[in-house]
Amino acid sequence: MDLFSETILDHYKHPSNKGSLKNPTITISEVNPLCGDKLKIDLKIDSKNRIKEIGITPQGCAISTASASLLSEKLIGKSLKEIEALTEKDIFKMLGIEINPGRIKCAMLPLVTIKKALLMKELKEKK
Repeated sequence: MDLFSETILDHYKHPSNKGSLKNPTITISEVNPLCGDKLKIDLKIDSKNRIKEIGITPQGCAISTASASLLSEKLIGKSLKEIEALTEKDIFKMLGIEINPGRIKCAMLPLVTIKKALLMKELKEKK
């Protein structure tokens, strides 16, 4: 087994930032309808629009859980603008393995979820 596969398995078995946050700024849940993976993300955003804390509750395959765990580590301290700039390539680089076409939605579920959370925050602020 190569190092990257071991990393994914480790994050699958022991996801970083797992659990809910008390009094989050935003909570969002998403489902990958193709495979049934689910992800809930809680965010605490500070006054400078940076991620102060993140809590993830993943339910799914190793790829989606590892992707959520790795992304959660990367997001702490990042500005919302930096997060908006993240792409599919960033997720693939973070995972460190080639993702076959059937698993791309699994790997992308966390990024899709976080970007929807930021959109929700923006819409709330416009009200």
